[in-house]
Amino acid sequence: MTTTDERHEALRSLLGAWALGAVPAPEAAELELHLADCPQCAEEAGRLREAAGWLSVEEPLDQPGALRQQVLDWCLTRRPADLPVPVWGLPYTAETAKLDALLRDLGPEEWQEVVELPWHGGTEYLRPAEVLCHLAAVDGYLAVALGLPDPVPGGPGAGGRPGSGRRVPPQEAVVAAPRVPPQAGPPWARITERTARLTAEQAGLPPQRVRARWRRHCHELVRSAALAPQGNTPVDFGFATVPLRDAFVDRAFECYVHGEDVARAVAYPYDPPAPQHLRQMIDLAVRMLPLALAGRRAARPEPAGAALGGPDGRPDGSGTGRRTGRRIRLVIDGPAAGEWLIPLDGPDAGPPGGEPVAAMVLDGLEFCQLAAAHRDPDRVPVGEHGDRAAIREVLRATPLLSRP
Repeated sequence: MTTTDERHEALRSLLGAWALGAVPAPEAAELELHLADCPQCAEEAGRLREAAGWLSVEEPLDQPGALRQQVLDWCLTRRPADLPVPVWGLPYTAETAKLDALLRDLGPEEWQEVVELPWHGGTEYLRPAEVLCHLAAVDGYLAVALGLPDPVPGGPGAGGRPGSGRRVPPQEAVVAAPRVPPQAGPPWARITERTARLTAEQAGLPPQRVRARWRRHCHELVRSAALAPQGNTPVDFGFATVPLRDAFVDRAFECYVHGEDVARAVAYPYDPPAPQHLRQMIDLAVRMLPLALAGRRAARPEPAGAALGGPDGRPDGSGTGRRTGRRIRLVIDGPAAGEWLIPLDGPDAGPPGGEPVAAMVLDGLEFCQLAAAHRDPDRVPVGEHGDRAAIREVLRATPLLSRP
């Protein structure tokens, strides 16, 4: 081997370090002169420099949020699922998987960070493992409805084994809308108490073991939901009873909100829900809004007749003397775009009808953050047209959908 060949091999051996910017200046200058005269080394240097760009610490290594769904969709086109997850169960499946991916990356110090969980009644302060206990405690209502063991010690159905007995109750019962039974004490007290019991029961466990328990419970819920594809089974949360399909969307929404809360506490990026999942969450919140509006009316009664038909309770102007309730048009902008008509008045105002008294335009994610009481209703960006008082009423009622 000649001296020239030896020098060529010596310079070629520096290409990897040069691509990473780790070669001293004098040797880098000599190498770059060599690259101008050696096409073989220049080609290899180009490939290594491109590869080094993928290792840049300035770029996140996390895969795009939509990649998981794309891979699943591709797999399912090749081999359909034997027991497919219902459409209303997909948001929960995606959001629990996303939160689990975040938690897998947490180090010991990050598990000790305090997470702020705002809701319309205040702010809860929990560590990530305690957030999982809270999510599991509320998920337990779905477990009981599906015939699974309640993860909360001392709860109904607690202590059984998954898979034992009847897994899915009969599907004949149909719950058309949430009902709110009378409550003794704060309506959220039962959730708070269940969270405290499960947190105390798992207090001595390593955080990753708490995560593994929560994740197994999520999988069991999804598998059981696939056996009840109509989603009619009633789920009693104590303060409201909703169909299973709505309960799963509700749980997906809370998982997304609290996953974002955890990500904020540990300074991690966190993707929003997929547009088709976000739209289901928005639709559920919109359907629940009349209850929140009724709650505001109960807390602050309006003058008699103020909400009936037109101004001062006049009939609808059709000449029939029939009273109609007011409506407002909600236009959601962004990937989950859509329109909804929201009844503003209670059943005493008569059936909703006539032209909407106002229209409001919000971004879909901003609406969800408002429903989670993570936005100030007086400061959230909103396009307005028509009765501004009605718009303010809806904006201020929306955070009442949140809970601890």
